[in-house]
Amino acid sequence: MSLDEPLAPLPQEGMGFASAWPVRAGDVDPYQRLRFDAVARYLQDIAWEEMQSGFFHRTDPAWIVRRTVIDVVRPVHWPDRVEMRRWCSAMSTRWTNMRVRISSESGGLIETEGFWININEFTNMPTRISDEGLAELARTTDEHRLRWRPWLTDPTPPESDVDLPFPVRATDIDQYNHVNNAAYWQAVEQYLVDYPKLVAGPHRAVIEYIAPVLARQHVSVRSRYEPGDRTGHPSLRLWFQVGGLTTTAVRIGPLPGIEPAADPEIG
Repeated sequence: MSLDEPLAPLPQEGMGFASAWPVRAGDVDPYQRLRFDAVARYLQDIAWEEMQSGFFHRTDPAWIVRRTVIDVVRPVHWPDRVEMRRWCSAMSTRWTNMRVRISSESGGLIETEGFWININEFTNMPTRISDEGLAELARTTDEHRLRWRPWLTDPTPPESDVDLPFPVRATDIDQYNHVNNAAYWQAVEQYLVDYPKLVAGPHRAVIEYIAPVLARQHVSVRSRYEPGDRTGHPSLRLWFQVGGLTTTAVRIGPLPGIEPAADPEIG
């Protein structure tokens, strides 16, 4: 799979882990749209629920996410209730692609995929998934040779006067002393205020975590809006930097397979 391809389809009916809850007022923007950072938290929450419902919390308790793909086919709005289904769409012995479909009672649909790495709790390094875990993940996929390949490979542009600081708050730090992956999406939402047409129709947002950001580090965000990138579609790209090194990359643009609006000018 690549940046311009659709996500893996649903497995057989009834397979995977399911959960549901109402959209809360704190999850949405002023237009009642479910924000990206809220979607990222939902993905964490259903992952945690699945771990606690079975044996993963004993056999494979520690995971980090390397990439998240969020395809907003039809936005979810408040007030509404979301239903989620989570399943493995590809795997190897140390990592897995986990798909989550988020649908709402009012017709919202968000398809997501996360590249999750199983890590050793003591070394924080990738480690082999338990035999029990591998057997469970294999129930929903025949792809057992998943490899990591970055999608966001464009070089970081030079520093400019439009770079903005991204202050790291104490509440952004997770149990690994890293900035939690959902916190980065708050910066994405800040930039989208200036580019509302990017999320007016079906859109895909991709974030790749290249290196962890620790508490008290100084983070800046570099941005570029392209009316037509290599795909011919408008896109917004962000690069999070610490000490001149890129730690995280983001791209937002139209959903693959969806034709852009006749007038792509935004902002």
